[in-house]
Amino acid sequence: MPYIPHTDKERQEMLSRIGVNSIDELLTAIPERYKYPQLRIGPGLSEAEVAKKVNALSERNLDVDHVACFAGGGAYNHFIPAAVKSVTSRNEFYTSYTPYQAEVSQGTLQSIYEFQTMIAALMGMDVANASMYDGATAAAEGALMAVHYTRRPKIVIVPTFHPEWVEVIRTFTSGVELEIVVAGELPDNFKSTPRDIATYVDERTACVLVQYPNFFGSIEDIKGYADLAHSVGALLVVAAYPIALGLLKPPGELGADIAVGEGQSLGNELNFGGPYLGLFATRKDFIRYMPGRLVGATKDVDGKRGYVLTLQTREQHIRREKATSNICTNEALNALASTVYLSLMGKQGLAKVAQLCVNNAHYLAGVLSAVPGWEVVSAEPFFNEFVLKCPVPASQVVSALIDEGILAGIDLGRFDSKLSEYLLVCATEMNTKEEMDRYASLISNVKAVKELERV
Repeated sequence: MPYIPHTDKERQEMLSRIGVNSIDELLTAIPERYKYPQLRIGPGLSEAEVAKKVNALSERNLDVDHVACFAGGGAYNHFIPAAVKSVTSRNEFYTSYTPYQAEVSQGTLQSIYEFQTMIAALMGMDVANASMYDGATAAAEGALMAVHYTRRPKIVIVPTFHPEWVEVIRTFTSGVELEIVVAGELPDNFKSTPRDIATYVDERTACVLVQYPNFFGSIEDIKGYADLAHSVGALLVVAAYPIALGLLKPPGELGADIAVGEGQSLGNELNFGGPYLGLFATRKDFIRYMPGRLVGATKDVDGKRGYVLTLQTREQHIRREKATSNICTNEALNALASTVYLSLMGKQGLAKVAQLCVNNAHYLAGVLSAVPGWEVVSAEPFFNEFVLKCPVPASQVVSALIDEGILAGIDLGRFDSKLSEYLLVCATEMNTKEEMDRYASLISNVKAVKELERV
């Protein structure tokens, strides 16, 4: 049975309405050589031979197990203990969905409760919700929550914020009469200050959004931004990299009102870009404005500990005009992975991972900037990412080094053509000294640089 809801007649009517005769006409922009690929494995092979051949083909796909990864920009290659997959692969977790009869799903509720507890502690906040879709949408929900709370129409974003997250925020707020302001030009050292954006923050501002560390890896003055926002009655929304909080002060201690983040780095694979995990925490004063759901602990009639959905102000549960969000579920399996990861790491383990990231990034910055013509331009202090100015276009560096088994970083020209010679480079605990030295050796080779210039 084909699971296609439309009849042939209905499909033809839709094609006629948009002015084409067939679905193939919709695909004319795709070159013929890329259409309808066929796997030609030859005749008469055994199952074992087919498996071997297909596995060999799959090895042609590059991944972080086969290249030295120095790319970050919001998605990071961190070590994931085997126990994480062992727990998340259990059927009772792996196949579960949103518990609509929640109280009979005590295992799911407990895992969410533990997740909330650890995220609230990590962020230095009073309460965290049951997770969001990803970091970008969590940031957008944080901005909208500030708008709902303050009843103000203006959102100010620090220019060192993730540019793709800014686009998500614009999409989330489209159709609503809100003013989205990126506060000025990107500084030459890729680090803003509260003074830089002060003229953009006024009595109409609902919130200021800042990243910690920022998109380029530098650590911003969160306390200064909090003071600036609060001076006009606005809220501060901080998008934090959770691994960095193993060393840095949590946003809550620095004056943040809402803390969000991308939880992929906490025990989740890179997964070709998703599904990921949105983190969302806030102060108790704002709990009624928080999107999503909140699991609480209580006691049953026999006095035994139990878990309940304490707050669920989403539109499936209450009147739409009263809802704080239309999020219909949460990334429960990803949140469970993060819960197991944080449980295994503990405070000391998370701090050690963060310190390894700092050590590797600063070592890498040192060996790369020692190569004539290559310069680290990120402002200190930075965590595990920095901006490298290249003597050739960054896209060519990425293209040339991938053939050598190195993912060199992110070409910042993707986001702004004026940054075409800048490369965002990242190091984590997964990068070895040998990999970093080889990276520097490859770019220091004069012949290699000349070859890059001819590409």
